[in-house]
Amino acid sequence: MSDPFGVQGPASISFSGGRTSAYMLWRILQAHGGKLPDDVVVVFANTGKEREETLRFVHECGTRWGVDIAWVEWRDGAEGFDVVGPNSCSRSGEPFLALIRKKKRLPNWTERWCTGFLKVAAMHSYLRSIGLGIGCFAEVIGLRDDEGHRIIRGERRAEIDGRQVVYPLARAGIRKADVMAFWRTQPFDLGLQAWEGNCDVCFLKGRGIKKRIIRDHPELPTWWDAIERELGQWFDRRDTIAQLIEEVRRSPELFDAADFQPEFDAECGDVCSGDSPEELRLLQRLYEERRSA
Repeated sequence: MSDPFGVQGPASISFSGGRTSAYMLWRILQAHGGKLPDDVVVVFANTGKEREETLRFVHECGTRWGVDIAWVEWRDGAEGFDVVGPNSCSRSGEPFLALIRKKKRLPNWTERWCTGFLKVAAMHSYLRSIGLGIGCFAEVIGLRDDEGHRIIRGERRAEIDGRQVVYPLARAGIRKADVMAFWRTQPFDLGLQAWEGNCDVCFLKGRGIKKRIIRDHPELPTWWDAIERELGQWFDRRDTIAQLIEEVRRSPELFDAADFQPEFDAECGDVCSGDSPEELRLLQRLYEERRSA
């Protein structure tokens, strides 16, 4: 069996900024003797709501491993993106806010278009600018073997869009424990808690997780609360951000155990989930049946 991390170009490696996609990048580098082929590029799309720890981690991966990472942000215009860097990138949600104001509504539990624009579309716009049109290159995406539900959804979406998607971590049977074991041996790490993820108060997080984040980082929900008030809408059908802030103020130690399901690495990447637990179990079962066939 050939090395699943041997990437044949032209290809784009999608770097979400989390531990899993960083581990994938490291494995790909090792498979190619420490240097990527000339026709393989790495792209990180910044939404403006990534944690500072994420931005430092992306930069550190690039500098420590000697790999060029293109930093891009979504823009409303003909080009559809802008090239930024660790010092010039948005840190106050500017691309996300511009997209919300363009659409005049919030992404929510039924319309999860933030990832599609801020991550996927921004990366694709950049790739077109360097001569890589949709379907003419492989998109290397960091989904693990235990994220089969996301892989199934991603493959279905890619088939509709005419894209070539590759999941080397899943092909290699890599799971969460493998990724975390790797990072315990490294001289640097992401620096976020297991439940935090890289989009600070993402509305797809469980109530308990969001309340824990609001308690530990009371500055983070301010942006989300302001946008909900500005539009008179809300991201999550269960609660407004203001309600969660008030709950944490009244009971800072009380969390919703049923919604507190920490992940080793909750990454915002190619496919945003948000399905019901039943749907996730069904998709995961379909994936596992396919793997065992």
